[in-house]
Amino acid sequence: MSTNTTDTHIFSAGDHDKTQSTKIIVSAYYRVHPDDRQTFINAVKPEMQAAQRLSGCVFYAFSQDLVNPDAFHLSEGWVDIDAYERHEHSETFLKALATVVKHVRILHREGIRYDVAEQHIDDPRGNVSS
Repeated sequence: MSTNTTDTHIFSAGDHDKTQSTKIIVSAYYRVHPDDRQTFINAVKPEMQAAQRLSGCVFYAFSQDLVNPDAFHLSEGWVDIDAYERHEHSETFLKALATVVKHVRILHREGIRYDVAEQHIDDPRGNVSS
């Protein structure tokens, strides 16, 4: 795994810089049948890794819920609608989608795409007294 060092952070594969201009954000939630959990992971992991390398991807992360192992959260950010749509039509995305649709029982799903008008850095760590 290659790493690059900046002033205070070591970047590694999968890291991202959410301070980059992001015009499209997607937030989704999936709860899958327990018997299909590994099939879901096996389908979305290579797609996540491929998406992170696409031009215009600011961040793309699928993560398993810390409380419910059958729940997954997707967070993705794109520089513009063109980058987002290139991803939606990419071979890796369509392959993962087909696998999930055909082989994973999705018990609950919610997904929202946001068109971002303004961005603000959020860092509440300063609210903690030493």
